[in-house]
Amino acid sequence: MAFTALAAGVSGLQAFTEGVGVIADNITNVNTIGYKETRSRFSTLVTETASLSSYSPGGVRAFSETLVSRQGLLQPSASATDLSVDGAGFFVVRDGTGAQDTDGEVLYTRAGAFTQDSEGFLQNTAGLYLLGWPVDSQGNITNNQQDPAELRPINLSALNSFGAPTQNVSFRANLQNTTAPTPTSTYDPATSSATTGVGSLAAGNVTASFETNIQIFDSQGREHTVVLAAVKDATTPNQWNYELYFDDAAQLDSATHTDGLIGSGSLRFNPNGSIDLDNTTLNNAGGTAVDLSNNEALTFEYAAGGPDNVEVADGAIRFDFGTNDGTDGFSQFDNESTLISSAVDGANFQNVNGVSIGQDGTVTALFDNGLELTIFQLPVATFSNADGLTRRQGNAFGLSDLSGIATFQQAGQGGAGKIAPNSLEQSTVDLANEFSELIKVQRAFSASTRIITTSDEILEELTRI
Repeated sequence: MAFTALAAGVSGLQAFTEGVGVIADNITNVNTIGYKETRSRFSTLVTETASLSSYSPGGVRAFSETLVSRQGLLQPSASATDLSVDGAGFFVVRDGTGAQDTDGEVLYTRAGAFTQDSEGFLQNTAGLYLLGWPVDSQGNITNNQQDPAELRPINLSALNSFGAPTQNVSFRANLQNTTAPTPTSTYDPATSSATTGVGSLAAGNVTASFETNIQIFDSQGREHTVVLAAVKDATTPNQWNYELYFDDAAQLDSATHTDGLIGSGSLRFNPNGSIDLDNTTLNNAGGTAVDLSNNEALTFEYAAGGPDNVEVADGAIRFDFGTNDGTDGFSQFDNESTLISSAVDGANFQNVNGVSIGQDGTVTALFDNGLELTIFQLPVATFSNADGLTRRQGNAFGLSDLSGIATFQQAGQGGAGKIAPNSLEQSTVDLANEFSELIKVQRAFSASTRIITTSDEILEELTRI
């Protein structure tokens, strides 16, 4: 019996030593961003016999439990790249020797103190690189959101002096209905006459009743002026004929775009002044119709080299003339013909001077010319059992059999928490509770030593018999 009691006392020493280690870890990480408290749990070791008249002591064993799912206090921060998750979920990060190390393990963390490294990639204090979904030029992310291979490390410096081509243009304008029609002998869109047919507005042979300019950008960020010129049709009521052409025709392929013409067509209006898109047309410079109902783009070719000796990708722009039967685009009322507003994407973004991260996880680069560009969206990883994750170096967590697989959600959707920018999640350690637990474990350790010394005395007495 003395031997088994001695073994029970030794098990107590082992278990409570581990318990002190757990408490020590908690106390030393009281100021660690995103740290999750670990607790010691104890379980009996039973060596029961079939006899009811005797008792065989077993002892105790210790195991630890990390409260990963517990939310810490969110504390405000002045840095735009200090982030926290308000609710369930984790940031997705990757370890490795660098941001481009695709062999690094994908990990999960709540430690959101991110800063830029020497190459502009966002990494936290443990050197883990923040991952996100790239946003394309249409503002969309990948459809395969559950594949970790679709995630990329977030880099801001790579956008310096970045140029993006114009792909979408929308107008809101009024064409005065009392404008005098232009005679067919002056402008006839059904002919290709250089003086009266399609292209004569671009050539300057016909004076437009309405004219406005828009600024577009090519694939290298160069700015160009596109002119929209229109005349009122003399034969079809509520119809205006228009042309789209470059102010500097030398920028385009002269064989395809005479006098800089890139498109032409007609704007048809309903009797109530709203636009009739079903009968509104747009044709490219070659006369091929552009299907506006399917959001088809008008295409055109830049000159090979051009006056600046620069070769850029061909242009493709979707023109939005408004909602069918609506007045949110072009309209025809008895007010002065004027461009009310226009929206054009694409730009020469110059240099990045800041970043903004929204609650939905969108990462927007801020440029020194005042422009903005959404470049990434941060996923929030959720688990069926977050407390089952395994702890990793750098206050991060990895998958285990108990945690289940990661589900990547957009912030605020599918049970995932929102991104809280300009804030950091504090440690969940309660110092008062840790010190009280430390006293209890120390006393238990001392009591176990008394078991060992008492068992030793018993064994000593036995050896004297």
